[in-house]
Order: sequence, then C-alpha cells, then structure tokens
Amino acid sequence: MSKVKITLPDGTVKDVDQGTTPLDIALSIGAGLARQTVAARLDDCQVDATTPIQQDSSLQLITLNTPEGLEIYRHSSAHLMAHAVKELFGNDVQVTIGPAIEDGFYYDFFCETHTFSPDDFELIEKKMAELASADLPIVREVMKRDDAIALFRGMGEDYKVELIQDLEVEEVSLYRQGSFVDLCRGPHIPSTKMLKAFKLTSVAGAYWRGSEDNAMLQRLYATAFPDKKELKKYLARLEEARKRDHRKLGRELDLFSFSDEAGAGLVIWHPKGAMLRTLLENFEREEHLKRGYELVVGPQILRTELWQKSGHFDNYRENMYFTEVDGQSYGVKPMNCLAHMLIYKSKRRSYRDLPQRYFELGMVHRHEKSGVLHGLLRVRGFTQDDAHILCTPEQLDGEIKGVLKFIQDVMGVFGFEYELELSTRPDKSIGSEEDWGRATAALQSALDDTGLPYDINEGDGAFYGPKIDIKIKDALDRKWQCATIQCDFTLPERFDLTYIGSDGEKHRPVMLHRVILGAIERFVGVLIEHYAGNFPLWIAPVQAKVLNVTDNQAAYAQQVCDQLRQQGVRVQADLRNEKLGFKIREAQMEKVPYMLVIGDKEMDAGTLSPRHRSGETLDPVNPAEFAAFVKEECRQYR
Repeated sequence: MSKVKITLPDGTVKDVDQGTTPLDIALSIGAGLARQTVAARLDDCQVDATTPIQQDSSLQLITLNTPEGLEIYRHSSAHLMAHAVKELFGNDVQVTIGPAIEDGFYYDFFCETHTFSPDDFELIEKKMAELASADLPIVREVMKRDDAIALFRGMGEDYKVELIQDLEVEEVSLYRQGSFVDLCRGPHIPSTKMLKAFKLTSVAGAYWRGSEDNAMLQRLYATAFPDKKELKKYLARLEEARKRDHRKLGRELDLFSFSDEAGAGLVIWHPKGAMLRTLLENFEREEHLKRGYELVVGPQILRTELWQKSGHFDNYRENMYFTEVDGQSYGVKPMNCLAHMLIYKSKRRSYRDLPQRYFELGMVHRHEKSGVLHGLLRVRGFTQDDAHILCTPEQLDGEIKGVLKFIQDVMGVFGFEYELELSTRPDKSIGSEEDWGRATAALQSALDDTGLPYDINEGDGAFYGPKIDIKIKDALDRKWQCATIQCDFTLPERFDLTYIGSDGEKHRPVMLHRVILGAIERFVGVLIEHYAGNFPLWIAPVQAKVLNVTDNQAAYAQQVCDQLRQQGVRVQADLRNEKLGFKIREAQMEKVPYMLVIGDKEMDAGTLSPRHRSGETLDPVNPAEFAAFVKEECRQYR
C-alpha cells in the first residue's frame, strides 16, 4: 500500500498508509485526542475526521476545545434536532436550513399542521438523546446536482430542492445519519454519540430567506456543549439574561412601552424612561463640549436629490422612508451626516478653522423588517449621538485617536470592557480604491499606535468608508455593538467640501463619522440589562423615595421631598396609608437607590433615615446633608 507524508502543526512528519483518516492519526497520538477530534483541516481546508487522506498533506486536527470545533459540534447538533423533528412529525415537516450561531444553533422548519411551542421541547430533546445514544455514523456523500434534486423532490423537501437549484455546481454534498439526510457542505462530527449535552431554548417565526414575500417558517433555537456541566452553566446565564431582559424590566420599572396603535418599532418613553435618556443626553452634551465639539441640529427630512448625491439612495434606499411635499420628493433621514456637511459648506473655510467637530443628538428613522425588531435594541425610530469631524489629512490621525480616547473614557464611566474590530470595504460601496486605501490605512495606523488589540472584519465597512466598530461587554459577558468610527474621503468629494490651505489653494477635507453610545435607545436597553435595572445613582430616574410611617408625618415628609427636589435630588414621596414594610418592598421592586424613612423620631429631629435598596441602613441625616451625600456619590461616577 502506498505511503503519504502528513505534516502536523508542530512540524512533525508522519508516514502513513494512503487512505488513513485524520481520526486514525488522532488515535495514533492518543485515545483522549481521538475522543476530542471533531474534524480536521487538511491543506487548510476543513474536512470530516473520517476523510481518507490520499496524498502528502499538512494536517491540523480540530478539537472540541476550540471555537472552530465547537461550531462544528453545534452544526451537527442542528442536524440531530432536525432528525428528531422529522422522526416525530414525519412528512408534515419540511426542513430548510440549520446553522450554528453564537452560543448555539437553530433550524427552520415549514409545517402547516403543527405549531411548535416550548411544550414540544422535552419531547424533541428526548428523541435527540435517543438518536445520539444510537451512535449513528454521520456519513458524507457526494451526488450529482440533478440526482440530489430528484432525491429531495421524492422526499417532499421542496426547500432543499430550491436551494440546490440555486447552486451553479455539478455536484453537491449530503450528510446521512440513520434515516435522515441533509444537504450540507460540512464538515460534521464522526458520529451522533459525540453529542452529549443539548437544550432547546426558544421558538420564533422567520421568513424563508429573510424575505417577507416568502413563507413564514418556524425556527427552533437550541444550544449544545461538549459536557453537561458547561450546558448547565450556560443555562444559568441564560436564565439570568431572561431576568434582565430590558423589555420585561422596562414594563416593571415603567420606563417605556410599544403600541400597535403607534406602529411597530417606535418607542413611547414614559416619565422615568424619558428622565433616564435625558440624563444620558445631558452627560453626552457635557462630554462633547469639553472636547471641542459644537452642537448642531439638522432637519428630519431632506430632498431626495440630496440622498441621491450622497449615494444613500442607491446604496441604502431599502432602509429609508420617503414622503412628498408640494410635489417634491423627500427622504426621512436615516443618518445625520448630510445636514452636517451643509453646515460646513455654508461658508468659506480655512485650514486654521479645522478641525470642525459637529455634534447632534439626531432623531433618525430606518426601515427595519418587522422580524428583526427587538425591544429597544432594534427599532425604527431612534436618536444617535452623532458627530462628524471635518479635518485636514494631516489632522486625521490625531482626531481618530481622540475619538478612541473619548470612547475609552465614556465606557469607563459605565464600567464596560470592549473589543475593537476594523471593517473594510464591502462589495456595495462608493469611492475610489485609492481613497478607501487611505481611509483604511489611517484607521489601522491609529489602532496600531494605541496598542489596542483588534480584529479585521473583511467587507463589513459602511458603503462610503471603512470603520472601527467597538463591541462592549456587559455584566453577562455578552457583546453589543455601540460606538463606531468611520473614515470617509468620498462624501467630501461628492459634496465638494473644501478648505483654503496654507498655500492659498483649495484642498479637500476628510470626514470622520462617529458615535460614542450609538443609538440612545439601544444603549438604554443594554444599560438596563447590564445593571439589571439597578442604575447607578447618577442616572437613576428616581434617586430616592420619601416614606412616612403614619399619616402623622405626612406633612413633614412632603416638606422633606420638596426640599430635596429644590436641591437637585430626583425624589418622590409615597405618603399612602400603607404599612412601611409594604412601601419599602415596593420601592425595592422599583429599584429606587434610597428609601428615606420618616417616623415621629425623624420628624421631631428634623432628619430622615436613609435605607439603601440593598437593605443597608445609614445614620439619620437632615435633608441638606442627604442632598450633599447624593451629589458626592454622583460625582464619584463622573
């Protein structure tokens, strides 16, 4: 039998028989490694662990303890779930697609006779466990395209037929496990026996291929881990996330609501929620003014010709709303940059005037599909803490670093760690290769100089320029996209923005588009979940509640409330004829930082007794002392 040379990542070369599999090689190294091997990378291509090796190759084993291995494990778990659903519901169900996603996987099904619900989860999980314990080999098969179409058509799997028909290939790969067969590129784990810990988590609707014009499918979400201990730990975190869900807390804390009468994706802010976002906006204004930004305000609608000129009409039109006034077409702004450029262009600029930093808390609207709307995190109308910096090319590096420092300072206030990502030119874009190259190099150079680690996200830049995206990590270690810095040489060209240089000639400025918190609505949603509704004192909508013990202290309690309000404390009085314990519990449920108890003793002494929402009690103080205490605690955050 012929021999082939296999080169391992550490440089070791193994001479093995032709037809040896990666799993064989793993076993020759150690049984433990073989148990952990889910697939392999052969000459830098992912393959199944059972793939026969026919020629000299480099080989890297993919194991469960790697992100790549876990993704393959979860993809195989998606097939297991689809197999179980088919076993349980038979030909009433058609399978579509089932990818691995962050923290788990999903599979979309078409079924007209049964609506999946959490009541089905235990049944499906039990069948998955049966199939896993059956130790079914997961076998790859290559089939001619037309034969595969005939196979799936005969099985009544219309969605698989459509997928294959859209592929411009001669052959496709299928994966079989027992009675189940699925169209898939792979790779997959060698056997169902490897799948030991999985859990269905939720069910949702999803349009086929994401289009509202197509059929509505049923999406089963699930997760899987190599062992039950990891699964248990994840489920505990998931339960904590449910408790922190900003939609649930938003209702309980009376912060905001949505109404079908108003329209999907449009937030209605209640008094406490409006106070919270106002505090954030005031904080933003102060921080921007400290850094040399100027406040501006642009109109909500601008003529469609302007959006055509900017490239938004051709590249972003499906996300925009349009209206007509006096026979003239207008676009409702999805971004604030156009008005800012018009402000810059309103008069002659010298290099001595630059940089110009325009900041606007601008309300924008974007046409998001109904299926992706999600509380405050994905809405159709929102406010961006938007700024545009117009500067000379020589100032660009310093301005990018200034924004990075700004982001660092602000995220520190909220206690967020974050990661950075540099996104490059997408397929759908405007501008020259030269300008894109200059913009990308400027962002990358600034990142390199700061020494901050970052990843490259190929092809995910804005249509007018590359960007640095900042992903913050909350208390549950989840990542949220908020801040961004976009470098743009193209729109200044399209709008003929110029400045007079030191040589007396006209030059083209560079524009940075940037947000710090991002959408205020989204950031509030993240904050609610990060703090579980227990906002720091400085942004708590209600900082304290005055609670009287009996009606005898009601007048004094109201007087204390008025005094504190005059001294800038956000305070409410609860003077109901209820037991003190009941009022304290209610205030704790509302997550009010301080409860100020007033009985006869406090009334006689002209004091109040503060109690923190954690249950800690403080020494009695007079109203002026408590107001000073609140100001000092707030100052420490800022």
